[in-house]
Amino acid sequence: MCAVLADGLPVDAVTLSLLTDTPARQLLCASNDMAIALEEVQFTVAEGPCITAAATGETVHLTELAAETERWPLFVTALREKQPEIGAVHAFPMWLGDYVLGAMDLACRDPAGMPAEAIEEAVGAVEATSAALVPAQRLLLEEDEHPPWEPADVIGAHWSTTHRAVGVVAARQMTTPDNALALMRARAFATGQTLAEITADILSP
Repeated sequence: MCAVLADGLPVDAVTLSLLTDTPARQLLCASNDMAIALEEVQFTVAEGPCITAAATGETVHLTELAAETERWPLFVTALREKQPEIGAVHAFPMWLGDYVLGAMDLACRDPAGMPAEAIEEAVGAVEATSAALVPAQRLLLEEDEHPPWEPADVIGAHWSTTHRAVGVVAARQMTTPDNALALMRARAFATGQTLAEITADILSP
């Protein structure tokens, strides 16, 4: 679906994620390296358009990074450093009835983002994608399994193992999982590493 959306809309990167505004966030798909970098930044600093869209249930259009420094200071700073090619991000909440499943990010190199007609097309695509995500949501929430989406190795390395690392830190520091994740994020931001790199260090033999 990421590949179809990336080809069919005037965007340069697409991501899909479930439970986007919670510590249990799970990336399902990223269309390319730009998409992965965007998600890594948001997951590391715990803020950004995708997280806001999932938390509020409203679409977020980020077309002027400088104008959003006050709203998402950590996100804007980290995105400029990690992925300066991204000029605009459109984040759509994915609804199923009255419940937000997650969010979809559409990123563009063009700072103007998508034109109005493309945004309308994207809304329809998001609705169709939300329905298609129901089986993936059941796997995660009811069976505690990760959907076999692509790129599986990247998604597994960057997200599912993070929760294992959180458990390790929580046990070592005798604290809660939320506090452990906050410690990992603080270390990532202080060192300039991604949360995935912090996770790899924690879980290394």
